[in-house]
Amino acid sequence: MPDLDHLKEECGVFAVWAPGEDVARITYFGLFSLQHRGQEGAGIAVADGSSLLVHKDMGLVTQVFRDEHTLEGLQGFAAIGHTRYSTTGSNTLCNTQPIVCDSKWGRIAVAHNGGLVNAVQLRRELELAGVTFETTNDTEVLARFIAASDHSDIEEAIADAMMVVRGAYSVALLTPKALYVFRDSYGVRPMSVGRLTNGHLVFASETCALNTVGASYLYDIEPGQLAVVDGSGLRLRRVMPTTRPSLCVFEYIYFARPDSKIYDKSVHAVRERLGHELALEHPAPGAHIVFPIPDTGTPAAIGFARASGIPYGEGVIKNRYIHRTFINPDQRMRELGVRMKLIPLRENLAGKRVVMVDDTIVRGTTTARTVRMLREAGAVEVHVRITAPPYRYPCFYGIDTGNPAELIAARLNIDEVRESIGADSLGYLSLRGLIRAVGLSRGHLCMACLDGRYPIPLPEDSLSKDVFENPQPAAMPVGSETGRG
Repeated sequence: MPDLDHLKEECGVFAVWAPGEDVARITYFGLFSLQHRGQEGAGIAVADGSSLLVHKDMGLVTQVFRDEHTLEGLQGFAAIGHTRYSTTGSNTLCNTQPIVCDSKWGRIAVAHNGGLVNAVQLRRELELAGVTFETTNDTEVLARFIAASDHSDIEEAIADAMMVVRGAYSVALLTPKALYVFRDSYGVRPMSVGRLTNGHLVFASETCALNTVGASYLYDIEPGQLAVVDGSGLRLRRVMPTTRPSLCVFEYIYFARPDSKIYDKSVHAVRERLGHELALEHPAPGAHIVFPIPDTGTPAAIGFARASGIPYGEGVIKNRYIHRTFINPDQRMRELGVRMKLIPLRENLAGKRVVMVDDTIVRGTTTARTVRMLREAGAVEVHVRITAPPYRYPCFYGIDTGNPAELIAARLNIDEVRESIGADSLGYLSLRGLIRAVGLSRGHLCMACLDGRYPIPLPEDSLSKDVFENPQPAAMPVGSETGRG
């Protein structure tokens, strides 16, 4: 069941160049490790030297590739994969990635994590030039822009696109003969490089996926850099200078898996420090127990407990068997959503003054229901601690924050938010405390959703999720899409 009060995961990108290996299976396990970054759809494209083999569908990785024969049919020497959460374009099969289109270099497949702020303008220009679109997402804009290039060399077409396309992007592009991986010049979205034990190369949005497939971490693709992998090996090209390092701070707070490293910083360790800073800024004297809202709140709650001396414990248990559903629940089931996902431990809550640690409050609805559930379980006081500053501004770089008017901290001051969620006290981590915990300077992070300072200039017609929905392209039949390009 969707969580209406948390940020929606971005997307996960994985790529591998491993001649002689089962690249589709390697990609499958890589995507499985990136499932937390998107649960709406998944897909894999494989290059075999003359064509592309593609399978994609809506659902979790295990649902899309439930049939063993599907992976067996994807044979080649290189592959890219994607797990999707829709940030531009609706949750439909046609928008599932990798996006595949024709070009003078043969079929190309594109997997993208991020958000393009000038996609509307670029799509209009391409449509005026006679280019036809089949989806309603910004990834196809990037793919079609490259495919329509006048350059005879696809590497130059990609380099040209990197200089024209504006926004956040970490991209893997596959042709029948080569693999290309590149990042925007701000480095908003992560992309790491690893090496398998046999020397072959792997690229992933997070290092946790490298660990899963047995690859050792080498380095991160730098902002503005293009990696080219073909029969001659790996070559790195600096297409653009780094404009201003602007890694999304929510990779550390919420998105990344705790066993990942970003810029060689352990996500788990950063989250523990978030909790430590939070305890210093917003202590809760007299509380009996500190507990997290799992899973992202767990390291922070441990850090809070250590810094405050309040015992750490479990206040709620997460139901591990709740998976994303595409069946819209009725209103009664929406109200029961928190109870389906989180189960209170009454014996740890009854008669206690409790500290609940969570990563963020977006709309406030789920947090209010959770606080109410804790009180019903017997908690006499509920003190809410949030490991991020108030979330006041929408993201245009690949996170679906919905309608800006729905952001509770944009409408209410902190005491009004506290009253709205029904907590006895509410403490947000300060920007200064956040920066200390992350260990990177403010000038190396994008915190636009927290401070309103957008590093990448926004056009007047800033991209919204449904910007390309009307008129919509012809509908695709429901079901999987498998085929040879």
